[in-house]
Amino acid sequence: MSVDEGMEPLERLLNLVGLLLETEHPMTFEEIRRTLPAYGGDNLDSAKRKFERDKDILREYGVPLEMAATDVWDVEQGYTIPKGRYYLPEIAFTPEEITALFVAAQSASEETVVARGVRKLLYGAEGGVLAGAESGPLVAGSDTRSARVVAAADAASARRRVRFGYRTSQGAVSDRVVDVYGVVFRGGHWYLVGHDQERDAVRAFRLSRCTTELEDVGEGTAPPPGFRAIDHVEAGPWLLSAEDRALVATAPGTVVLMEST
Repeated sequence: MSVDEGMEPLERLLNLVGLLLETEHPMTFEEIRRTLPAYGGDNLDSAKRKFERDKDILREYGVPLEMAATDVWDVEQGYTIPKGRYYLPEIAFTPEEITALFVAAQSASEETVVARGVRKLLYGAEGGVLAGAESGPLVAGSDTRSARVVAAADAASARRRVRFGYRTSQGAVSDRVVDVYGVVFRGGHWYLVGHDQERDAVRAFRLSRCTTELEDVGEGTAPPPGFRAIDHVEAGPWLLSAEDRALVATAPGTVVLMEST
């Protein structure tokens, strides 16, 4: 039995990719055969055919398998996979892009591949704390500049305390000092959620009602275990949770199409 009989093709391909990524110089087929048992157990012709098939598969899937000189004299050609072409560049987002991705992440269902993919992108971005908020269906639109949203998200991520002027729905204006716990988008508005120092309680503040920019005033506190910022933002009557039920009256003879979302 050859060495390769007990090896899955995928394992063989991964071993080849790993070897050619880490090699310091292009490797000839003979060097590859001596290093990887998958190509060393067969006779030479059989090993070459297997290697040619594997090369075609890797290139078909976009792996940049290249041939280059093995030394400065350019006598022999070998195989290599340039790391600069193989690995994706570091992903960086502008504040506007972070805002758009966050809305997409919260708008999509928790069960969809799209939602999970967007959240993974946000985890590595500045202001990635945005991805941690949870909410139900959203009403599109936002009345807050993205820079303020990102500033609030950064404060939540770094556990910072901020000061800002705030106007209530009744029109009263006052200064607030808050340990920022999270940022939520709900009902078409952005909210900063955190521990209000003056009231000694968790409060939610609509960012569009801030009369000043957020001022960092020092280290804040961490939210309690199990804290969810979305639980502290009041939902409008049109936003129902999974446990809510609605009774709808229709005229006799009316055909009604209902869709659960």
